[in-house]
Amino acid sequence: MPVVLSLNIASKTIPVDYTRTGVTGIDKRPVDGPLEVRPPGKKGSSGSGVAGDTIGDLTAHGGDYQAVYGYAREDLDYWQGELGLDLRNGQFGENLTTQGIDHTHARIGEQWRVGTATLEVSAARIPCRTFAEFLGQRGWVKRFTQVARPGAYFRVLEAGRFAPGDEITVLRRPDHDVTVELFFRALTTEAELLPRLLEAGDSVPPQVIELVHKRSVIELDS
Repeated sequence: MPVVLSLNIASKTIPVDYTRTGVTGIDKRPVDGPLEVRPPGKKGSSGSGVAGDTIGDLTAHGGDYQAVYGYAREDLDYWQGELGLDLRNGQFGENLTTQGIDHTHARIGEQWRVGTATLEVSAARIPCRTFAEFLGQRGWVKRFTQVARPGAYFRVLEAGRFAPGDEITVLRRPDHDVTVELFFRALTTEAELLPRLLEAGDSVPPQVIELVHKRSVIELDS
């Protein structure tokens, strides 16, 4: 049975010298919960969808389409073996560390019931310098991109509460094949896949839809 293995938040930001804002909320730690989850609002003016969680850069993180970040314990275990490190739950900055459910091949628009909340898969996590510096791994962005186990961002369709041990149920799986992995590759290494993201409709973040259309215009004009 798929479950929430750990619920993780950053109760405050930490000062760093490698981000634009000088702080980061990537250092998320397990908490008992339950915590409320709700749609946070428009990106750039609102933060995390998880109560008590803090974000360091509102222009890069948070908002409705990045309300909750999930990562599978199975993928953390993979990286644990690859890196030779002990990776705790929350180490990748995820709000939900799950067990028994695949994030990489989940489809954009797929709906999960977690506790009393309904979440919808909306995007893949794109690695950045903050992620690399926090882990202390040189070449991390390239390595993470090559492996393509990015974890999934979710938007909140129905507000509720969740906690460690809550069951995860897939309520709806769209009939397209735009997976988190395909989304990730389209935005990182395989730009030719970008037009396919439109198959997932309004489950795709507006800024990504805008990017697809801009690229199409550029190609037509070239």
